[in-house]
Amino acid sequence: MSKQTQPLYQRGRYKLVQDRRRDGSLRTPFYQIVWYDEQAGRNRSRSTGTTSSDEAEIQLDALYESKEKGRAICHACGQPLTNGPAYLLTDAIAAYIDKRQDRSSIDAIRPRLGHVLSYLEAQDALATTCDEIDEEWIEEFRDWNAEVPIELRNGKCRRRAPGTIEASVRQLAAVINFAASKKHVLLGAQFSPKKPRDVSHTPTYRASIETLASMFRYCTEPGRKEGESDKNFAKRITDRSNLLRFLQISVATWARPDAAHDVSTDAERGQWDSAGRKLNLNPKGRVQTRKYRPTVPIARQVALLLDGNQGFFVTVASVRTAFEAMQAALGLPGDREAGLKLIRRSMAQLGRDRLGRNAWIEGKYMLGHHRPDPSDLYGIDTPGDFPLALQVTEGIIDEIISLAPLAFAYPKKECE
Repeated sequence: MSKQTQPLYQRGRYKLVQDRRRDGSLRTPFYQIVWYDEQAGRNRSRSTGTTSSDEAEIQLDALYESKEKGRAICHACGQPLTNGPAYLLTDAIAAYIDKRQDRSSIDAIRPRLGHVLSYLEAQDALATTCDEIDEEWIEEFRDWNAEVPIELRNGKCRRRAPGTIEASVRQLAAVINFAASKKHVLLGAQFSPKKPRDVSHTPTYRASIETLASMFRYCTEPGRKEGESDKNFAKRITDRSNLLRFLQISVATWARPDAAHDVSTDAERGQWDSAGRKLNLNPKGRVQTRKYRPTVPIARQVALLLDGNQGFFVTVASVRTAFEAMQAALGLPGDREAGLKLIRRSMAQLGRDRLGRNAWIEGKYMLGHHRPDPSDLYGIDTPGDFPLALQVTEGIIDEIISLAPLAFAYPKKECE
């Protein structure tokens, strides 16, 4: 085998590849399974004899389970043989995570399943098999997880929210259903996750214009400490620059926190349209998920900031720590009422109050709660063409600036 592409699928040391010549052309149309044989001291390969990636993956799974786990698997269909040992839940989780490494949701998948693995370890139950997971097992997991506190950055703890627990249950159901699709188990999940609306508490607190302005002043006009030098005072303002930018882009776009952190003016990401004054919250190459990211119009007060920006608008991975410090300093509600999503929720409330019932459809587009469909093309000229929502946003920003003059000021250059 002269040349291989990147593995199309992998479990442990076993990789599914296509055999290519040096010029990149296929030597054979059939998928190949390759692995390193430690005893022989060389790479080995096996042809799957198929051009179907699904069938080839079943064969790789069968080889992996047979060689590494000692499980009896049918190489034709991937079905566990009746005399083979049951499929371990830990193996199912590992296979599921391996398959979803390239998904944008992997950062959420890992911690959700991490809670399940922690439960197995705490109960000394790593030998649990997929067919043992039923409603009773899930109830015990819920009870255990509810008693494990979440440690906050300030050293305090809070109870785990039912919605967070149920996210792990839903992810576990996806794991077992995936195992069933691969024929590692006969049946899918034998339990029913609770619906999000039945377990999630939606915060009711919304920030007023005055409160939003105080958040901007926290960033731009921090109270000067007695005896504080000009240098230290300037440093504190600089340290809050990313929090300020998060507030600016969140107010302008009504975006979810992850989308706000993702905003970039890099041309290769295809997000910022300066001429059209529109911002695509979904960067080029990112697949849209259930949490739809729309293209939105950008207020005139923020367009100048984006035009003068290079790369990511918020230059840190997360402003959560800075936000929580501001939350404490301003006396904003705790118990998850005033987290990073507060700006989005507050803009939605302010926008709805000002747009009214008939024009609220534009608010839904801004929030990504309503995806364009073919019929919408007759009423909307181009993506991000929401003139009433834009007018409302610019009006809110003007009111914030009247109370916090530096809230959307163009930043001075360091040499000035």
